[in-house]
Amino acid sequence: MIIDTHCHLDDKRFADDLDDVIKRAKEADVLGILIPGADIFDLPKAREISYRYDNIFYAAGVHPYHCKDYDESILEEHLKDARCIAVGECGLDYYRLPESESEKAEVKEAQKEVFISHIKLCARFDKPLIVHVRDANEDSFDILNKYALIEGVTGVLHCYNASELLLGLHKNFYFAVGGVLTFQNAKSLTEILPKIPKERLLFETDAPYLTPHPHRGKRNEPAYTKYVVQKASEILNISVDELSKLSSDNAKHIFKAFSKANSAKIIS
Repeated sequence: MIIDTHCHLDDKRFADDLDDVIKRAKEADVLGILIPGADIFDLPKAREISYRYDNIFYAAGVHPYHCKDYDESILEEHLKDARCIAVGECGLDYYRLPESESEKAEVKEAQKEVFISHIKLCARFDKPLIVHVRDANEDSFDILNKYALIEGVTGVLHCYNASELLLGLHKNFYFAVGGVLTFQNAKSLTEILPKIPKERLLFETDAPYLTPHPHRGKRNEPAYTKYVVQKASEILNISVDELSKLSSDNAKHIFKAFSKANSAKIIS
């Protein structure tokens, strides 16, 4: 059994064949999926999907690119829902910033404020945090160290970027590895993978993005999690079955709803 801890099933690219996507996931032994919240306006769709299929849950949050749309009252309503099991994805993304230094500083500050607000929601609702970090390791570490660790918030570093600094958060955070691990230029990730504590390792697709080899160039989907597990198995010298069980047990520990759901019935 594999649990895909980060898959955007609410994306419009899955609108026409979602049933088939879920069926292929089950055939590939992917028996649990978490839909992260990225766009606040897509949350109703994520919620609807989570109620349509067994062992699919969702999270409520706002991606840093959409921080201007942050609405705490909307997130609160979703976080009261039993199918909403986490906060996020949220965090810092400095990959695309304005050229103006003043505008750049303004965007960074806005992202930081919204990130901290997400962390406080985790503490209030006692739910784990799904963290997005891109080109912002130091600021992300500082915020998580200052706010999340003090509040006792746990969570997942989604699409873990091989940062040694962020690995220092392993006492409270899990590290989710996706299709990037199968890329030819994934040297830093393949080198740091053995350093991730085994009890903190998760697998994800981030579908429909970051499609793993051998399907690069095509839409990603949960069934492709198996390629990530296979690559990790080669690097860590652990059998696919053992690694699948280990990572799924980890996912059930951080996202407890998966341990209570019927893993044999991903399709309702």
